[in-house]
Amino acid sequence: MLSAGSSTEKLNATAASSELPPPQKKNRKLLWIILGIIALVLASVGIIIGALVAKDVIHVNRKSTTQSAAAAQSETTSSSSGSPTISTASNTTSSVKPTETSKCTTEKNIPSKAKGTWMDPTSWLDMKDFNCTFTDATVGGLPMVGLNSTWDDSKQANSQVPALDKSWGSYASKPMRGVNIGGWLSLEPFITPSLFDGDSTLVDEYTLCSKLGPEKAAETLEKHYSTFITEDDFKAIAAAGLDHVRIPFSYWAIKTYDNDPYVLGVSWRYLLRGIEWARKYGIRVKLDLHAAPGSQNGWNHSGRSGKVNWISGPDGAKNAKRTLDDIHAALSKFFAQERYKNVIAIYGLVNEPAPTIPIDALTEWTEQAYDLVSKNGIKAIQAFSESMRGLPIWAGKLQGHGTSLAIDVHEYTLFDPNTISLNHAKRIEFACSTWTNQITGTGFGNTMVGEWSQADTDCTKYLNGVNTGARWIGTFNGGSTPMCPTQDNQCSCDQANADPSTFSSEYKLFLKTWAEAQMFAFEKSWGWFYWTWKTESAPLWSYQAALAGGFMPKLAYQKDWDCSKPIPSLGGLPEFY
Repeated sequence: MLSAGSSTEKLNATAASSELPPPQKKNRKLLWIILGIIALVLASVGIIIGALVAKDVIHVNRKSTTQSAAAAQSETTSSSSGSPTISTASNTTSSVKPTETSKCTTEKNIPSKAKGTWMDPTSWLDMKDFNCTFTDATVGGLPMVGLNSTWDDSKQANSQVPALDKSWGSYASKPMRGVNIGGWLSLEPFITPSLFDGDSTLVDEYTLCSKLGPEKAAETLEKHYSTFITEDDFKAIAAAGLDHVRIPFSYWAIKTYDNDPYVLGVSWRYLLRGIEWARKYGIRVKLDLHAAPGSQNGWNHSGRSGKVNWISGPDGAKNAKRTLDDIHAALSKFFAQERYKNVIAIYGLVNEPAPTIPIDALTEWTEQAYDLVSKNGIKAIQAFSESMRGLPIWAGKLQGHGTSLAIDVHEYTLFDPNTISLNHAKRIEFACSTWTNQITGTGFGNTMVGEWSQADTDCTKYLNGVNTGARWIGTFNGGSTPMCPTQDNQCSCDQANADPSTFSSEYKLFLKTWAEAQMFAFEKSWGWFYWTWKTESAPLWSYQAALAGGFMPKLAYQKDWDCSKPIPSLGGLPEFY
C-alpha cells in the first residue's frame, strides 16, 4: 500500500490539472482488481481439489477405503455379553462403507505400557489394511487393535453361493468347496522350507524360534506373515470358484506358557486381517486351532515335534485344561461378536489329536470344549477331528448336538503303506469307491473333509519331517523297501519334485482326474478343504500351482470329469513316479 505524505499531495495536484483519475486511486483500483482475480482463481482451484479429494483421485493423510472409523475403536470396551460397545461410531453388520477417517497413532501417543509390544501399531512391520489407531480395547481379553469399527457382509464368493449376509442353507445339499491357508500362521517345514534350510537342528517352529531368539524370531515371522499370504491370495481363491477357507493358527497367537520360545501375539493380528480379506471377497472361514499347548500330536505342525503332551503325557491334563480355560475361553468370547457371525462359518476345536490319546478322554474333552464355546455365544458350527482313526469308530459318540457339531476327516493315500503303493488308476478308483462309501456310510454323521491333496507320493522335501526321507523310495526313517507301485529300485521322486512345466500331458491328466475324483467323493459330505493354497516349492500340495499348471479345474464348481465316467487312458505313464 502507498503511505500518506507530501509525495501524495504532488501526485494529486498533477492528476487534477489533467482531469485524469489520480494515479494513487488508479493503482488502488488495479490492485483490488488483481486481488479479486487471484481470489477467484484460488477459490476455483480449491473447489477442483476438493472434488478430486472427494472422489479419492487426490489422496490425503487418511486410511484406505477398506478401513473405517479407527478413532472409534479407542473407546471400545468389553461388555458382559462379549460384544464391544462403541461410543463414537455405529457397529453396523452389513452394507456399511467406511465414512470416518483418522490419522495413524504416532509413537508419542502410545501409552508407555504398550510401547514396543504387539499392541503398538507403530511397531508393526506392515500397515496395509490394518487400522493403525491405537486402542487397548479387548473382547474376551483379546485385543481389538488393528480392526475397523464397520464391515460389509454383502459380498458373495461366486454366483453359485449366497452372500455372507444370506443363509448358506444346508451343507448336506450345498457342500462347501474350500482351501486351507496352511503354513502361514502355523509353520510347516515342507510348505516354507526356506525358513528351515541350512541347519539340521531346525525341525519345527519351536526350534526355529529358540535358535533365532525373541527379537529375530519376531522379525522373521512377521515378515513371513506379511508376505507369504496377501489380499491377492484371497482374491484368487474366490476367482477359482472356492467359497471357504480354513485358517490354521497356533495357541501362541494369544498366549504362551512357561519357557515357550514362540512369538506371542503377532500372528493374531494377521489372523484377524485374513478374516477381513475373506469377508471382502465373500469367503466364509473355518477357524482351525492347529497347535494346542503341549502338542496334541507330536508332529511339527503342532509347533513342537516329539512327544504328545496334551490329554496324554506328563502335563497332558494340565495342557488340555489350558486349551479350554485359556485358549478357547478367550477365542470363543472374541469370535462371538456380531461382526463375525456371518463370516466365521465353522469353529474348529483342535487339529489332529494323536490317535494314541484314549478315545474316551478325547470324547470327554470335546464335549467340554463344545459346551464352553457354545455358552460363550458361538453360533457357528463346531468341528472336531476324527483323530486319524477313521470314521466308523465315531459312530454313536458325541451325539445330540444336531447340525451344530461336525466331524473333520483328513483323507490322504500317501502316509499309509496299504494305499501309497496304489497305481494311478487304482488310486482314482479308491477315491470313487472307498472314500465315497466311507463318507456316506456309518460314522458320526455330519462330516466334512478338512484336508486332502493331489500328492500321490510322500516325496516332497520335509513332508514327513526334516531329514526323515520318503516311503515312496524306501528312505523314511532309515527304511530300505520302496513303496511305490513297482516296489523296486525304479521308484523315483524325480517327477513328483519336478517343476510343473516339465510334467507330461499324461501326468497332468492323472493329477486333474485324481483331484476331480476326490472332489466327487468329498462332495458327498458337507464339503472339502484342499491342503493347501500355496507352497514355496511343492506343486502337488499347492492349489495355486495346480491352477497355474493346468491340472486343476479352473472353477471348483465346474469339473470335466466325475466318478460316473470311465477313468481316462493315461497312456504310458510310468507307475514308479
